[in-house]
Amino acid sequence: MLKDNIAKMIDHTLLKPAKESEIITLCAEAKQYGFASVCVNPYHVKLAAKELQGTDVKVCTVIGFPLGENTTATKVFETKNAIKSGATEIDMVMNQSLAKSNAWKKVEKDIAAVKKACGDVLLKVILETCNLTPKQIISACNACVNAGAQYVKTSTGFGKGGATTEAVSLMADMVHPKGLKVKASGGIHNFDEASLMVLNGADRIGASCGVEICKK
Repeated sequence: MLKDNIAKMIDHTLLKPAKESEIITLCAEAKQYGFASVCVNPYHVKLAAKELQGTDVKVCTVIGFPLGENTTATKVFETKNAIKSGATEIDMVMNQSLAKSNAWKKVEKDIAAVKKACGDVLLKVILETCNLTPKQIISACNACVNAGAQYVKTSTGFGKGGATTEAVSLMADMVHPKGLKVKASGGIHNFDEASLMVLNGADRIGASCGVEICKK
């Protein structure tokens, strides 16, 4: 796999506390390398949208971050507000308490409400696979399919573990036949690690090391 090809799959991510200048740099790097999107906290969406206006780089933000345990109404408000501010992709966190309780109908209802708020805007659902058993990952994927999401995503990057090839492969087996895609994120630091995720079924890569992954 060529580095130019993998660049188009990267969500260039900065979710730690950041200065305005750091967000501007993030956007400049995304334009330079041709990344799929920048992924920033909701506060920075307006700035990112301004910096990326007229480019093909999408503006992604996180909803219910990092535990997914905001109320559904709060997530819906966050989503609508982010889209109004210029977000063109939404990465929401699945409610971790509901998932650990195997309350999958409630999980599905929560995701479906956010999907409705998204309208035509792309929705990715962060499962936080490090907290789930393989059986729970399967149930979570099914909830995402039923709720109308377009992607399942491994991790927030703030949990006890990040993306693994095992989780990515399992998610891909579950959702690819049903038309959804997979985003691998968390702990991906270089080209070899990113390529391995793609080989195991990832369609997008979430990484704060996008430049390092793609440097010639």
